[in-house]
Amino acid sequence: MKAVILSKSDTRGGAAVVMRRLMDALNAAGVDTRMLTLERREPHERVHRVVGRWRARWPFLLERLQIFLSNGRNRRDLFKADTATFGLPLHRDPLIAEADVVILGWVNQGMISLREIERIADAGTPIYWVMHDMWCMTGICHHAGSCDGFRGECGLCPLLGRKASPRDLSHRIWRRKRRFNSRVQVTYIAVSRWLAGRARDSSLLRDARLEVIGNPIEVPRLRVRNLRGTGLKVLIAAARLDDPIKGLPILKDAAARLKLANPALAGRLEFIACGALKDPDALKDFPLPIDYRGPQDLAGMEEAYREAHIVVSSSLYETLPGTLVEGQIYGAVPVAFDRGGQRDIIDDGLTGILCPFGGADHTEASENLAQGIERAATLIAADYETLQRRMHASVEARFSPQAIAAAWLRLLG
Repeated sequence: MKAVILSKSDTRGGAAVVMRRLMDALNAAGVDTRMLTLERREPHERVHRVVGRWRARWPFLLERLQIFLSNGRNRRDLFKADTATFGLPLHRDPLIAEADVVILGWVNQGMISLREIERIADAGTPIYWVMHDMWCMTGICHHAGSCDGFRGECGLCPLLGRKASPRDLSHRIWRRKRRFNSRVQVTYIAVSRWLAGRARDSSLLRDARLEVIGNPIEVPRLRVRNLRGTGLKVLIAAARLDDPIKGLPILKDAAARLKLANPALAGRLEFIACGALKDPDALKDFPLPIDYRGPQDLAGMEEAYREAHIVVSSSLYETLPGTLVEGQIYGAVPVAFDRGGQRDIIDDGLTGILCPFGGADHTEASENLAQGIERAATLIAADYETLQRRMHASVEARFSPQAIAAAWLRLLG
């Protein structure tokens, strides 16, 4: 069997990284798999750039212009929406013509249009679409947040500002996606049960063929760590730490509450922060000691995971947060809100801590996150070696390349 994975990038961004891992996992399982991408950042014999950089710019620029004119010329939200109106003629690519199956990853920002996907399907090639966010089930957004428009016909889109209306761009693209789904038989792959639930709640995908398969991750051999001294290191990591979705103000408030409520534990904690900052002062008023290391490559992140005892995600929502899985592999206990795909990763009290989110003002969220860090410290103190073994075994069973490839082979038949 020959498979082709389409992904805007081979390594840039979490979705690209896991699709590259999927390519490797399927090849190891005997499926001849290659990747077509716009951004080939690392040389690999199975990763192919579809067109030159300048040719790829045209559909990207046309789509940005369409969104810019439809959102009241608002630059702030320009990259929070996609339409798949413009794209490249990928059905002509020899690898796609020869493929038995085509697997779509994150393919927005002008890589491929809905019409072009139809052309590939018209040739008789089965289409599998891996959903890393909510875009396939909404009009134009990747994360609906508190908006329920995706349950209906979209329209009045918050991303379109003063241009929002019942028949705005989000509604028009919703209608186009509805026509697309009526013409093309796509198997949608949600990377978490939470995302699958959102799809079933949506008007576009409630009747679609839908499967749940997680993202693969390499699982190195377990190296059990011993506690040294009394200090505990807490890791936070993201591509951009002060992205509003990541909930940094909630984490700050949680650290401040922990400092007041449990000064003995707070005195033992040191935070490690890995990722970019749009605001260089975003961490300057952090209530507890913090070591800001900036963006890290794979080696830098591995070092941070091996140092950390706890990894915290304060995100408002996450599809399937890889930092929590990677933390488990290296012995860092994950603490996160139960508001997304975290439940696919964490068995509360056994392989990490799940915290209820609470109300819209985030007061309860901060308090619950502080208590979650306390609970993680208690788990570590009780039996850290057994905890590490349990977390490592959980990741192997759920997310190893072998486990994910086996799930795909069952799906592909």
